[in-house]
Amino acid sequence: MVTTLFCGCLWGAPRRHEGHCNPDPDSLRYFYTAVSEPGPGLPTFSIVGYVDDQLFVDYSSERRSAEPRAEWMARREGPQYWERQTQIAQGDQAGFRAGLDTLRGRYNQSGGFHTLQVMYGCELRGDGSKGGSFQYAYDGGDFISLDKDQETWVAADDGARITKGKWDADRSIAQRRKAYLEQECIEWLGKYLEYGKETLQRREPPRVQVGDRRSRDGLTTLSCRVHGFYPRSVAVVWLKKGVAMPQETIQWGVVPSGDGTYQTRATIEIDPSSETNYTCCVEHPSLAQDLRVPWVPKSNVMLIVGVVIGVLGLVAVVAGAVVCLKKKKDGYKAAPAHEGSASSGSNQGSDTCIKA
Repeated sequence: MVTTLFCGCLWGAPRRHEGHCNPDPDSLRYFYTAVSEPGPGLPTFSIVGYVDDQLFVDYSSERRSAEPRAEWMARREGPQYWERQTQIAQGDQAGFRAGLDTLRGRYNQSGGFHTLQVMYGCELRGDGSKGGSFQYAYDGGDFISLDKDQETWVAADDGARITKGKWDADRSIAQRRKAYLEQECIEWLGKYLEYGKETLQRREPPRVQVGDRRSRDGLTTLSCRVHGFYPRSVAVVWLKKGVAMPQETIQWGVVPSGDGTYQTRATIEIDPSSETNYTCCVEHPSLAQDLRVPWVPKSNVMLIVGVVIGVLGLVAVVAGAVVCLKKKKDGYKAAPAHEGSASSGSNQGSDTCIKA
């Protein structure tokens, strides 16, 4: 999903990024998954950890060890760290297996494929504020989540209300989760950002390509392809006569390019006969001000090409005339017409002068 920044684009003139146009916050997130029926490529239990958008650690029940997935993580943490993470993950594996069995019984499910998942983590925003969450899911749907401010749990259905009752009865469960999110998680996020700052905090500006194609009913679809940028946070909107058209702009989502950068696309459908003043406007943390690339209709491009060719032709004619004059000035004379072979040469010479 494209982040809606649009500070310069919406207000008209290019502006430097200000507080309300912050990029995505830095985040540390973990995803746990337990399944009742494992298969190829799908272990009984797995954990993956991300700093911002980069995978940096994972654990698999097949491998039974936690391992680094980012070079900067492998370089900065030694065997003691990984042994500790492996022990924690193995304990979580046993707990998730028991929890999955409990929920299958609670929902009267004797067999079949079922999943128990948790996503938790924290984030540090550009203005210094913090956030965090714990969310559990069963069979792909919401199950229970932490209300951090109230230090209580929110159940998604009747089955989850049983868990809520147990966890609310022991307030230390919610209190420990809150303390982790607001303190320990933030501290580790800071460490990991420092470990991988060359990768995680780099800035690569976007490259922009604007094109068009015919669409339905004589309309034209303008496309703005934005690629090669990092970090992921970006805003793309089409402008009409310098005014942003966010409702008319169709966003196509931000996806990895495969080389460590990202790409996205934004389109707008227009009537080319009534309005041709459209510009693609891009905002990104790597840019001091928004980047604007105008759409040039193909008819205008051909007109420009024609003018260029015409000018070049005129230059050629003038250059040819100068050459001819120079030749005459140097004493060039046409051969007598009665000399057949020379007559042919004279005509060729005149043609050559004209065409030069």
